[in-house]
Amino acid sequence: MAQRQETSGNRLDDAARAGWLYYVAGNNQEEVARKLGVSRQTAQRLVSLSVSEGLIKVRLDHPIGRCMELAERLRSRYALDFVEVVPSDPGSGSTILGLAQAAAAEIERRLKGDKPIILGLGTGRTLKAAIDQLSPIDAPQHKIVSLTGNIAPDGSAAFYNVIFSMADAVKARSFPMPLPVIASSAAEREALHSQPMVRDTLSLAAKADVTFLGLGDLGPEAPLYLDGFISEIELKALQKAGGIGEVLGWAFDANGKLLEGLTNDRVASAPLPSRESSLVVAIAMGKKKLPGIRAALNRRLVNGLLTDEATAEGLLA
Repeated sequence: MAQRQETSGNRLDDAARAGWLYYVAGNNQEEVARKLGVSRQTAQRLVSLSVSEGLIKVRLDHPIGRCMELAERLRSRYALDFVEVVPSDPGSGSTILGLAQAAAAEIERRLKGDKPIILGLGTGRTLKAAIDQLSPIDAPQHKIVSLTGNIAPDGSAAFYNVIFSMADAVKARSFPMPLPVIASSAAEREALHSQPMVRDTLSLAAKADVTFLGLGDLGPEAPLYLDGFISEIELKALQKAGGIGEVLGWAFDANGKLLEGLTNDRVASAPLPSRESSLVVAIAMGKKKLPGIRAALNRRLVNGLLTDEATAEGLLA
């Protein structure tokens, strides 16, 4: 078959076809090349492009014994209602590798159920990466509610708030939190929370059946600081008060206790849903987050965890 020349117009179409033939239909690269009428080198590039462009989303469905063992030990140690541990790549410094895909699969599993649920969403880099992995889902029976404000300090949409990305992939009723992440004062927060629309969203958030959220550290590169929600002075004040982590913007100490005063007086997020009647899953991995994850589990700020092998081993040490 005569080989076709790649053009900018058909490049992504060819990549999608190559990815499908390779990952779904099980063809090797030589077979892909023959079926598409391109060279083997071009077929290899197209298959790689299908992954890098997000046209093909690869997930590992085989249960790995070591990960399952670690998950069971975490469940027992911290009395968790849900645990999943994904493999670690010792050569990678990524804090989302494998975790975003696993979180996407779990979120999809919940949304594909027929029974209507309220799904709560926090914020964070890993959670956003997970939402970006979602396949299109038609789920009008469900409601999706944001537990955090979606307005950045400069008035723009908060980049790592995921409710809008979720709405692009999932056809369900979505309820954003029309608030800043952290208000300018405690009085402003109370005034905002008294608005009827906000009260209704807060009430819905409290009824979430399952919630997925990120967990941030309060080190020098704390997400709250890097993203401009708190100042360097405020970060140092939280550190001085013993803060080691935050969830939905709420700062807590090594015992998992929410700090009194400081920025916690101004956090506009909804309170965490009940861990007695619902599932609250933290999606977090990495050495710098270990103290915060451990504190959140010990205090039962969350009752579910998605993490990787290395972090799981650290939590069990």
